[in-house]
Amino acid sequence: MNAYRIKGKGRVDQRKPVRFSFNGTTYTGYEGDTLASALLANGVHLVGRSFKYHRPRGILSAGSEEPNALVGTDRGNGRFEPNTRATVLEVFEGLNTTSQNHWPSLKRDVGAINDAMYMLFSAGFYYKTFMWPKSFWNKVYEPFIRGAAGLGKSPSVPDPDTYASRHAHCDVLVVGSGPAGLAAALEAGRSGAKVILADEQAELGGSLLSEGEATIDGLSASDWVARTRAELEGMANVTLLPRTTAIGYYHQNFLGLCQRLTDHLANPPANAPRERMWRLRAKQVVLAQGSIEKPLVFDGNDRPGVMLAGAARTYLNRYGVKVGNSAVVVTSHDSAWFAAFDLAQAGVRVPAIVDIRHTVSDELVRRARALNIEVLAGWTVSGTAGRHRVSSVRVNPVSRGGQVGPARTINCEAVLMSGGWTPTVHLFSHTKGKLDWNEEQQMFLPGERTEESRCAGAGNGHFGLAEALREGAEAGAAAARDAGFAARESSYTVDGDFPCTGVSNRELPSDRDAGRAKAFVDFQNDVTAKDIRLAVREGFLSIEHIKRYTTNGMATDQGKTSNMNGLAIASNAVGKAPPSVGLTTFRPPYTPTTFGAFAGYNRGELFEVTRKTPIDSWAEANGAVFEPVSLWRRAWYFPRSGESMHQAVARECRAVRQSLGMFDASTLGKIEIVGPDAAEFMNRMYTNAWTKLAPGRCRYGLLLGEDGFIRDDGVIGRLTTDRFHVTTTTGGAARVLNMMEDYLQTEWPELKVWLTSTTEQWAVIALNGPNARKLIEPLVEGIDLSDEAFPHMSVAEGKICGVPTRLFRVSFTGELGYEVNVPARHGLAVWKALYEAGQKYGITPYGTETMHVLRAEKGYIIVGQDTDGTVTPEDAGIGWAIGKAKPDFVGKRSLSRSDMLKADRKQLVGLLTSDPKLVLEEGAQIVDDPNQPLPMKMIGHVTSSYWSEALGRSVALALVEGGRARTGKVIHVPMPGTSHTAEVVGTVFFDPEGKRLNA
Repeated sequence: MNAYRIKGKGRVDQRKPVRFSFNGTTYTGYEGDTLASALLANGVHLVGRSFKYHRPRGILSAGSEEPNALVGTDRGNGRFEPNTRATVLEVFEGLNTTSQNHWPSLKRDVGAINDAMYMLFSAGFYYKTFMWPKSFWNKVYEPFIRGAAGLGKSPSVPDPDTYASRHAHCDVLVVGSGPAGLAAALEAGRSGAKVILADEQAELGGSLLSEGEATIDGLSASDWVARTRAELEGMANVTLLPRTTAIGYYHQNFLGLCQRLTDHLANPPANAPRERMWRLRAKQVVLAQGSIEKPLVFDGNDRPGVMLAGAARTYLNRYGVKVGNSAVVVTSHDSAWFAAFDLAQAGVRVPAIVDIRHTVSDELVRRARALNIEVLAGWTVSGTAGRHRVSSVRVNPVSRGGQVGPARTINCEAVLMSGGWTPTVHLFSHTKGKLDWNEEQQMFLPGERTEESRCAGAGNGHFGLAEALREGAEAGAAAARDAGFAARESSYTVDGDFPCTGVSNRELPSDRDAGRAKAFVDFQNDVTAKDIRLAVREGFLSIEHIKRYTTNGMATDQGKTSNMNGLAIASNAVGKAPPSVGLTTFRPPYTPTTFGAFAGYNRGELFEVTRKTPIDSWAEANGAVFEPVSLWRRAWYFPRSGESMHQAVARECRAVRQSLGMFDASTLGKIEIVGPDAAEFMNRMYTNAWTKLAPGRCRYGLLLGEDGFIRDDGVIGRLTTDRFHVTTTTGGAARVLNMMEDYLQTEWPELKVWLTSTTEQWAVIALNGPNARKLIEPLVEGIDLSDEAFPHMSVAEGKICGVPTRLFRVSFTGELGYEVNVPARHGLAVWKALYEAGQKYGITPYGTETMHVLRAEKGYIIVGQDTDGTVTPEDAGIGWAIGKAKPDFVGKRSLSRSDMLKADRKQLVGLLTSDPKLVLEEGAQIVDDPNQPLPMKMIGHVTSSYWSEALGRSVALALVEGGRARTGKVIHVPMPGTSHTAEVVGTVFFDPEGKRLNA
C-alpha cells in the first residue's frame, strides 16, 4: 500500500487515509491527493488507452493539461461522468473510477491491433479510406465510425446534481494563484480595491506548492504561501476562489468562471450545487496563469512512466509521491535539472540527466555530480522499452553537426522529459489580443492588448521566481490604480532562484529514418511527428490546415501539450519560421466544462422559464385552460362547468360582440423609444410615416427586415414629441428590440435615441364590446372618453381606479375597444375592480383562442401565423401601411426587386368553405385540381381557420398564389379522407365598414 509514498513529505494529510477504487481494485490515498497522485503512490502507471492506436497510456502531467489519464467517475446515486482528468480529480472515500477506451480489459485490449496496423491509419486516412464505394457510406462506414468515435461512455441516467450560477462585479480580477497571482492580489487587496482571486487548483499557491528549495523574504515557499493566503483571507474586500477555472474571457472584461463546489466531497450537503458558473465583470484583469511544460518528441515518448519533469517534481513535493525508484531525466531546459535534484535528495535513483544541449550551466553540472547523477550533455533519446510501463531508455550522443552516435541503454522506472515551457496565453487570446513571437525563447508571448488587462509571471514569459513576484506586484498595483485606488508595489527577497533557460521546439532527430518509430506529438489523438510532416508533403502548409488534417490539438486537452511542438515540426518541414506557418486559435472554454455548469438553474421545469402575467393567478383560480405562447403562459379559454372548448369559445365570442369582454394582453412586447430623434428613428425603422403623428395619437406600425419581408407589427402611440410607446407581438419582443439596438448602434449612431424594454413594467387589460366605454367612464380620471376627444387610435395618460394608466383606444376585435396599461404591480387589482364593475354588463373574460377568432373575422393578421418569413406587405394586403413618399426605411429597397412585384406571389385571402360547418385544418395545403397526378402542385396553404359564432359558419385565411386574382373562384383543400372546396373571398368577414369600432 502506497509503496511509492514518502512518509511525512508533501502537503497531503497522511493522518487521513481515503479508500477509492480504480477498475474494481481498491486503493488507499490520503486527503489532499488527486486520483493521479494516489495511483502513482500505489505504483499504478497504466491508466488508459489512446484513441486511435489503443496504445497503453500513463499519467503525463499533474494539471488540467493532462491528455492521457482520462477516467470514468462514479460518485454514486447516478452521478457518473466520463473523461474526468485524474490529475485534477480529488479522491474521497468511496470514489469509484474506471479506465476508458479498451475492451475487454485495460491490459488486454483487442483494439491494440490498430497499433500493429498503424500504417493504415496515417494522417488523413479517413479522408482517403471512406470515399469509395459511395454506397458503403450509410451501411458500412458511418455505423463503424460512429461506433468507434468518442472517448468514454456517456451517462445512462439523468444527472441528479444541481448547478448554480452567479453574477458578480469586482475592481480587480486575478486569474492564477502562483507567485505572480498572489503578489498581484496582495497589492490590489491592500489598496482597498474589491479583488477576486481565482485558481483552478484545490489549493492556492500554484507552482510554489511544488517548490523544494527557494525562499521568499526568508520563508520557505510553502510558508510564504500560507502567510500570504492568511493575509488575503483577512481582507473583507478580497474573495478567494480555489477550484475555480476561468474558462472564457469576453468583451468588456467579462469572464466566465466555473467553480467546483462538491466534487471533492464523499457526502455533499443535501441539495448543494455541484458547480457554480460565475459571470463576472471586472474593471481590471490580471492574467497570471503560468505556463505549461512541453513534452519532448521521440520514439516511445508515450509509454506509461514517461512524464513531464515538472509533473514528477509536483508529485514529489506536493503529494509526497515518487514516480519511480529510478528515473532518467531527458531535457533541453534547466528546470528539469531541479526535478532531478529534488528526486535524488528524496532517495530516488537518478542514473542520468540527458540534456540535448551541448552547453549547460556549470553550477547545474556541479550539483548533479554531487548527487551522483551522470550528466550526458549533447545526448538525445532515441527510444524507450517496456510493455505497460517504461523499463529502459535508449540514448545517443549527438555531435554539434547533428550526427547521432551509438546507442546506450539505461534501465529505469520513469523517464522525465522537458522541452521547456509554453506561456498560458489562452485567456489573453480569447480577447483577440495580439501574440508576438519571441525568437530567442521560441514562444508566443502576449502583445498588444484589447481589454483592460495585464499579463504577469510565466504567462508573460518571465519564468524566474523573483521576476514573477516583481511583475505580479507591479501588475496588481497598476490594476488597482487604474480602477481608482492608491496602490504601491512591494519588493521581495528571493533566495535559491536559479535562472531557467533552454528551449527546444523541434522533435528529436532520431525518429526520422526509423520506419517503425512512433514519436507522439498529440498523445490523445495519436498524432506523430511523421503525421505532421506527411501533411506538409501533401500540401498543407498552414498550421490551421495541418491541425484539421492530422487532428493535432483537436483532443479534449485542446492541444495544451501538443500545439507548440506540432507548430515547430510543421515549420521545420515547411522551411519557414513558426509565425509564417501560423498559430491555431484558442477558444473558450479553457478546459472541458459540464453542460450543467452552463445551464445552471435552467433545467427541468426551469430550462425554459414560464413567464406569467400579473393576472395569471386570477385566470388559474377562475378555471382557465392555458397554452404556451413564446415564453409566456396565457389563458387559452375559460370553460364553465360542462363546456367543451368549442362551446366556451363560442360563448366568449358572443359576449364580446354583444356586450363586453376582457382579455389579459400583458404579454404584448412593449418598448419605450425616447429622445429628440425618436420620430426620425421610428421613420427609418417602420414602413409608415411618423414625424407628423400628433402626440396623443396611435398608428399601426409595420416592421420589415432588410429583405422586405414582414418581421413584426403592433400599435404604436406617441405620448409626447420625443416619446413613443411601441407594442410588438408577444413572441417578437426581444427580437424587435435587438433589431432596433443593432441599427441604432451600427447604422445610425448619430441619432439621439434611447430604447428601453418595458414589457414587464405594464400590465395590459383589453376591454372590447359595445359596453366598454360605459364600464370605464366612471373609473377613469383625467381623460375625456367622448368620441370627439378620444377617437379610435388615441392614447392618453390619466388614472383608472386611482392607479396611473396609459389608456389606448384600439381594437383587435373590431368592437369598441380600450387597452388599459397600468403598472404591473397594480395589474391584478385593477383587473379585479374592472371585473367586479362589469358584472352589470355581463362582462366575460376571454382567452387567446377567442382573440384569434375575433381578429380573423376582421381579417387582422398575426405575424408568424398568417406570415411565414416570405410575405411582403402587399402579399398580406396591408400595402396601405407603406409610406409611399418616405425616402427610405428598413427593407424599402428590397420591395422594388422584380420578384417582389410578381403577380403570382402568394397573397393572403379569405376562404369560405362550400360546407359552412366545415372548419379547415390550419396548415392544410391548397391545390387547383385534386385529381392531378402525384406529386400535386401546391398553390398555397391555410394559415388560420375558425368557427365564427357571429357569422354562424367557418372562416379561414390562406396564402395562395395570385390569391386576389382568384377572388370568387373555387380552390381545393385535400384533407384526410377527402378533398374539400372553398371560395376565395376578401379577408374581412365581419363588419366590413368598421361601424362597430364606435359601438
